[in-house]
Amino acid sequence: MEKRTLGNSGLEVSALGLGCMGLSYGYGPATDKQDAIRLIRMAFERGVTFFDTAEAYGPFANEELLGEALQPFRDQVVIATKFGFLNGDSTKGLDSRPERIRQVADEALTRLRTDRIDLFYQHRVDPNVPIEDVAGTVKELIQAGKVNHFGMSEAGVQSIRKAHAVQPLAALQSEYSLWWREPEKEILPALDELGIGFVPFSPLGKGFLTGKIDENTSFDKTDFRNIVPRFSEENRRANQKLVDLLGDLATQRAATPAQIALAWLLAQKPWIVPIPGTTKLHRLEENMGAAAIELSADDISLIDAAFSAIPVQGDRYPAHLQKRVNN
Repeated sequence: MEKRTLGNSGLEVSALGLGCMGLSYGYGPATDKQDAIRLIRMAFERGVTFFDTAEAYGPFANEELLGEALQPFRDQVVIATKFGFLNGDSTKGLDSRPERIRQVADEALTRLRTDRIDLFYQHRVDPNVPIEDVAGTVKELIQAGKVNHFGMSEAGVQSIRKAHAVQPLAALQSEYSLWWREPEKEILPALDELGIGFVPFSPLGKGFLTGKIDENTSFDKTDFRNIVPRFSEENRRANQKLVDLLGDLATQRAATPAQIALAWLLAQKPWIVPIPGTTKLHRLEENMGAAAIELSADDISLIDAAFSAIPVQGDRYPAHLQKRVNN
């Protein structure tokens, strides 16, 4: 698989990474440990060198899983993890106090079975801690050799600029896909200006853009999509037009809807690295195939025109979670 560099950081990764959250958390019961290890190692065999986790995924279970799975080839991959929640629990509120950041780094190193964190993200901006203090703490960790690069997740432009002035950011991780294009307004221009890479999570719309979810799909009771307005039965029915359109485009290119959605992201900027996640080996193979699809300028124009004519229905987060983003 081709490589990409995240902004001006010099951090080189595979054009597609692997988002590992869903193996442990968020989309129903955790995947069997050995099956999860097999999937992570198959991703590496297929050319993936960029793996994304966080202390909050579990909590802690996903980092431990990744540490074991990647240990045989640790020096050949880039591991990204995150800090920022109280006791690592995303349901308990935010905590980016400097002492907590240092604690998370030390504990993550143990769980990941490594001596450095390649990319250390602040999971969400903490309004109670000046972002300059957060960036300064990560800068100290970089100077100590525990962290290589600093990142932020779901941050707004003002916070990005303030943090970047203290410790340059290698990457911003936020949601971006054909059905969530908000970053195009302010975020992407700012990242381009500052030389910061972009790592889109949920590049397949939390599964919706694959075409495998419709209004009749039922989710496990522990699947967080149950509380996402965009995934209400009514909104899934309304948003089906988007998936049908993607399916038509994919058929024309002898590809799948997921592959076209990922190829579209890759075509936006050379410093964009999507991190699709999956628990299934055949889906992993399908997603990785997107890296070989090159969309022409005409293809992109056609997709953009078609999608702009269909408004997406429903918010991407419930109200109580929406206030944590773009701070």
